[in-house]
Amino acid sequence: MSQEDPGSDVDVDADTDTGIGEEFDVIPAVDVKSGEVVQLVQGERGTEKTYGDPVEAARRWVDAGAETLHLIDLDGAFEGERENADAIDAVVDAVDVPVQLGGGIRTAADAVDLLERGVDRVILGTAAVENPEIVAEISDDHPGSVVVSLDAKEGEVVVEGWTEGAGISPVEAAERYEDLGAAAILFTNVDVEGKLEGVATEPVRELVEATDVPVIASGGVATLEDVRALEDAGAAAVVVGSALYEGAFTLEEARAALEE
Repeated sequence: MSQEDPGSDVDVDADTDTGIGEEFDVIPAVDVKSGEVVQLVQGERGTEKTYGDPVEAARRWVDAGAETLHLIDLDGAFEGERENADAIDAVVDAVDVPVQLGGGIRTAADAVDLLERGVDRVILGTAAVENPEIVAEISDDHPGSVVVSLDAKEGEVVVEGWTEGAGISPVEAAERYEDLGAAAILFTNVDVEGKLEGVATEPVRELVEATDVPVIASGGVATLEDVRALEDAGAAAVVVGSALYEGAFTLEEARAALEE
């Protein structure tokens, strides 16, 4: 992918209500593989632990105070097409909070269909890297609806389920997608993802300083201190998976810690 500015007049209007960044948010992850909630270590297949039915998990997080849910079709992320549509649709129908969905969304038509069916924000990773203009194409008619996923290993954006390097840094990519109208950047540090060993705040801080769009951090959260550290680094929100499912802390505790 060329690192030249592709150019676009599309921007998320300052008055557009994206629901991101107004207050720091802790967003539970509901990652779905073969119809079940799972968590992977560093995105590697075969490392997953399963946590049951997606609808039950989603309702549990909403009952605990979640104001947004982060849904990922992991099979879609790996295979390039949505594999868990029924399970995802069931979650969207079952909850009354905003939902952001990623995994296997490869075309603007796919994204628009999901937005019109009740998904609040679509997360584009591989599709946005391979065709940056897709962000502008969707945002033109649905402002504030596109979150661009920048997953990074050793400082390089990776795609295709974290298996291929894209030859661009997260900061370079974030600057591009801001110009194309992205509502937010979802930054996942694959080096620490799923390991429950803590976060790396410096890459998050670099992204926050490089772009005016909100940065949602993901990867490595193990303690309440990690949550606070990401807020201090300037992130607009944090996605938490393994730490919540493994009981390292509760969603209620995380939300309370941010008010201290």
